[in-house]
Order: sequence, then C-alpha cells, then structure tokens
Amino acid sequence: MEVLKISSKSNPNSVAGAIAGMVKETRKAEMQAIGAGALNQAVKAVAIARGFVAPAGVDLICIPAFAEVEVEGEDRT
Repeated sequence: MEVLKISSKSNPNSVAGAIAGMVKETRKAEMQAIGAGALNQAVKAVAIARGFVAPAGVDLICIPAFAEVEVEGEDRT
C-alpha cells in the first residue's frame, strides 16, 4: 500500500482527493506526518475527505498512531 507523506506545505484539498481515491480503491489509506504543521494539514485532509466519500455511504474513520521512521539518517517518531 502506498503511504501518503504529508508536509506542512501540503494542500489539504489535494491530500483529501488522494485519500478519497485510495479509500474507493482499497477501502483504506495510510498517511505519514512528521511535525505539528504536517499533522495539522493531515487532519484537515481527513475532515475534507469524509465529505468526499460520505455521499457513497462510506464513513471514514481515522486511527492515529506513532511510528518510528528514519529521516535523513535520524530516527523520528
């Protein structure tokens, strides 16, 4: 599964479209956001995506979690 990597500069409407597309295809989507700004954009995108998929009878659910990732040789949570 493709992981959507969200940055603080990501457009929430574009990310929402990607989420809706993935949900329609595979019934799930996974995002990765590092930092407060990126997390803010990700949450906005989830809220917008709910509006995109709701007319099709899909109730979008978000399950947040922490993960260890390596960015530029450094471990991040």
